[in-house]
Amino acid sequence: MSFPSSVDVAIIGAGAAGLGAAHALEGSGLSVIVLEARNRLGGRAWTVQASPEVTFDVGCGWLHSADKNSFVAIARELGFELNKDLPPWRERAYGNAFPQQLRDDFMRAMDAFYERLWQSAQKGKDEPASRSLEPGNRWNPMIDAISTYINGCELEDMSTLDWDAYEDSELNWRVRRGYGALIAAYGAPSPVALNCNVTLIDHSGKHVRLATSLGRLTADKVIVTVPTNLIAEEAIRFSPPLPAKVDAAAGLPLGVDDKVTLALDGAEAFPKEGNLRGATMRTGMGTYHIRPFGQPCIEGFFGGSFARQLEDAGEGAIAAHSIDEIAGFLGNDIRRKLKPLYESRWGHDPFARGSYSHALPGHAGDRAVLAAPVDGRLFFAGEATSPNFFTTAHGARDSGERASKEVLAALD
Repeated sequence: MSFPSSVDVAIIGAGAAGLGAAHALEGSGLSVIVLEARNRLGGRAWTVQASPEVTFDVGCGWLHSADKNSFVAIARELGFELNKDLPPWRERAYGNAFPQQLRDDFMRAMDAFYERLWQSAQKGKDEPASRSLEPGNRWNPMIDAISTYINGCELEDMSTLDWDAYEDSELNWRVRRGYGALIAAYGAPSPVALNCNVTLIDHSGKHVRLATSLGRLTADKVIVTVPTNLIAEEAIRFSPPLPAKVDAAAGLPLGVDDKVTLALDGAEAFPKEGNLRGATMRTGMGTYHIRPFGQPCIEGFFGGSFARQLEDAGEGAIAAHSIDEIAGFLGNDIRRKLKPLYESRWGHDPFARGSYSHALPGHAGDRAVLAAPVDGRLFFAGEATSPNFFTTAHGARDSGERASKEVLAALD
C-alpha cells in the first residue's frame, strides 16, 4: 500500500494487539494504518515451515483459556483446524529420566507451592513469588524452572499479585497450521505498512506526528501496541516525555522464553505428544515435547535467565544444548537421530527484546497505568496492558479491541 502523509488513526505494531485494534475500527469511517517494523505480520506470533514435515510456532503456540480465548472463534471463521488434545506437560512422561514416583512427589510440592502463593496473594502484599517456596524443599529449583517456562523469569522477579490476577481456565488448545499463521491470516485484510519502524511520537501539537523509517506521518489518534521493553528502553520516544508510561513499562519487563525444534529420525519409535524432562534438580533446564501433532521432531523449551544465557552463547547454542540434554536422558545413540531445524532467540530480537511481560514485585498495578489513555489522543494496547490475560495472544488482541473502543469514545 502507498504510505499516507496523514490518517485519522495510526496503530503502531502489527502483532495480535495492533491487528485486533485495526479489526475493531473496520467500518468506522476512519482512515487507519498499522505501522509494523518487521517485514511480516504477527509480532511475537510467528509460524515457520521448519522442514517439509515440520510446522513450527517460533512464538506463541497454545490457545490458553480456550473457552475464553477470542482466537477460537476467529480460527473457526477462517477455517483453521483446532487441536484439543491435552497438553503434554503434566502427563505422558517418556523414558526413565523422571520416574513416576518422583514426578508425583514433585507435583505435590508444586501444588503446595501454588496454594501458598494463592494464600499470600489474598493478604494483598505484592511480594516476590519466591517467598512462597518452602525453605529447603528439594524441588524448589525445579519449581523455579516451571516459573521460567510460564513467566519467562525466576520466581524472585515475579509479583505475587500479578500471578494471582492471571485468569487460567486450564483449557489449552492448539492450531494445527500454527498460531502465528492464524494471526497472520486474521491480519491479512488490515491496512499495514511493513518495514516501518516508528522512533518518535510527537504529541506536542494539534496533531500527533510520527517519525518512521518510511517518512513522517500525522494522525489524530495513535494506538501504541509495542512490547514494554521498547517503551522502557525508549526505542520509541515520546515528545513531550511520558515518564509514567516509561516507568510502568519498566515495571513490566519482557522475560525470555525460547523454543527449538529438532528433526527426529525414526520418529515412529517414539510416542506422539510425549513429554521428556529430567529430575535434574536445577532451574537451568529444558523441557521437551516429543512429536507434537505426530510430526517427526522434538520441541525444546527454555525460559528465564538460562534462556538468556543460551541466547548470549550464539546462534545454534539452544539446539546444541537440547541435543546434549536429550542424550543425557535417553543415551548417546539419540544424537544421530536429531538434527537442528529452527530456534527462537526472542531476547535478541530488536523489535521484541523478550517474550512476554511479567510484573516485577511491587508493580502489579503498572498494567493499568500502561493501559491508560493520554490526552484523548494516545492509546495503549498489548498483552502487557491486559488485566487478566497478559502474556497471551488473545489478551493482546482483546486489548487492541479495547483501545479502539476508547478511540471511538474519544471522538464522541
